[in-house]
This record gives sequence, C-alpha cells and structure tokens, in this order.
Amino acid sequence: MEQDTARQSSSYRIAAKLKDYLLLVKFNLSFMVVFSAVVSYLLAPLVTGFDLQAIMLLFVGGMLVTGSANAINQALEKDTDAMMKRTAGRPVASGRMSVAEAMSFATVCGLAGVMLLWHFNFLTAVLSLFSLFFYAFIYTPLKKISSVAVLAGAIPGAMPCLIGWAAGNDNLSAGGWILFALQFFWQFPHFWAIAWIAHKDYSKAGFKLLPSGEGQTKYSALQAVIYSLLLLPVGVMPYFNGMSGMISLFILLVANLFMIGTCVKLYREMTTAAARRVMFGSYIYLPVVLLALLIDKIHVLN
Repeated sequence: MEQDTARQSSSYRIAAKLKDYLLLVKFNLSFMVVFSAVVSYLLAPLVTGFDLQAIMLLFVGGMLVTGSANAINQALEKDTDAMMKRTAGRPVASGRMSVAEAMSFATVCGLAGVMLLWHFNFLTAVLSLFSLFFYAFIYTPLKKISSVAVLAGAIPGAMPCLIGWAAGNDNLSAGGWILFALQFFWQFPHFWAIAWIAHKDYSKAGFKLLPSGEGQTKYSALQAVIYSLLLLPVGVMPYFNGMSGMISLFILLVANLFMIGTCVKLYREMTTAAARRVMFGSYIYLPVVLLALLIDKIHVLN
C-alpha cells in the first residue's frame, strides 16, 4: 500500500515537472512559431518533395531554440510575471522552479537546437542563434522601457520564416524576405490586440506595449489599422515573385481584407471585445495564409 502511494506520488511529481517545463517553453506559442519555419522551408524553391526526416529535424531544432528563448524570457521576467494574473502561475514566477534551473534548461535547449539546425547549413544555425539572443536579451528588457519593444519583438518573431527558408534554400533570397515581411507586419495588430486586452495587467507590471503612452486610445487602434493595411502590398508579392499562383493570391487578398476589417472595427468601437476579435482573427490569419501558399505551390508543381 505504501509502495503504491509512493509510486503515485512520484508519478505525480514527474507529471507536474513535465507540465512546468511545457509552460516554461510556452509549448503552444513555440509550436506556432515552428509551424512558420516548417512551411517556409517547404516553400523554398529547392525543396520539391516531402522529406519527413528533414522536417522533423527542423521542427525539433526550432522547438528547442524557441523554447530556450521563452525560458530565458520567463527567468528574466520572474518578478513582473508574478504581478500579473495571467502569468502569475508560470513555474518561475510562482516559485515552483528556480531561475538557475530555468536558465540551465534554456542553455541546454538553445545549444542543442542550434546544433541540430546546423545540420541544414551554417546560415540556418546563425539565424536561429541571432533570433534567440534578440528575443531574450533585446526584446525582453525593452518591454519596460518603450513601446518600441513591439518593433524589436517583431524581428525575432518573423525570423522563423528566414530560418526555414535558409534551411531549404541555403540563402536569403527574395522569397524568404517576403515571408519574413508577412509575418513581421502581421505581428503588430496581433500583439497590440493582446496588449489592449491585457492592458491593466501589463501596466501594473510596468510594460509599455501599446503605441500610445495613454494606452487604449484611438491612436493605438489607428496604428493597428495602418499595419494591417501594409499586409496588402506584401500579400501580392508571393504571386509576382513566382512563389505561388492565383489561388493563394485570392486567399491572401481575402485574409488581408479580413484583418483590415477587424482592425477598423477596433478603431470604431474601441472595446475589449473588438480587440479580442482582432486577436482571434490574427490567430486564424497566419496558418491560413501560409497553408494557402504551400498548397498553391504543391498544385503548381503537380
């Protein structure tokens, strides 16, 4: 009986620790980031087939690097995370995990991820290391200094597209930069919507993330509209660059108009509900756009 209880207790501790590590690396967010890298890899012109081994290598390496950046972020923001309701339960902020453990885990994951991505080429490894460093040590501390942090964060946020493209093409040609631009501009309305919804929490922690110093203002909403409009010209570039055909051009046009519409609605209504529509709309936008480009490429190849 005592042995059964001890085994159950041990199993519970292992499960709890595993859950904490998944929270530490922000698994859902990391998965979405790596999804962009994998699709960008498959969109590279030199990739004409489905190499499962290469895809898994890119996926695992990308998850390790992204998870490392997220772990460092949580270690550095331990005190501010503890102030906010939405982040107080994170392992480091809650005290369930020490900063030293989080940083050790991040170091091992980061090094392992970069080494795995080096399998593709040196450029892919360098880009992944740059992305990790920029997110963890430039974007993270900048959040308390200026709303320029969103611009800084959008750079490593769009880097998965360049990493995936470099892995499949061994260079940074125009197609990779087009994908980078799509994900770069997408992040502004996406992140500002999140910052709008969580404005009280962010303000309590001292984060300055909305474009206006006053927070939820017409100016902040207008900036979301402007950046969503920038997606329109970027959205036609894959077609004119020969990356895809008419099908994805139409889908990207509709998706971009949808994003603009939700941002305009936020500008008109100035409500949390409208910001939530922008946020959920942006979650749908990115996979739809990337998969449309990929499916169109496959259609053209066949």
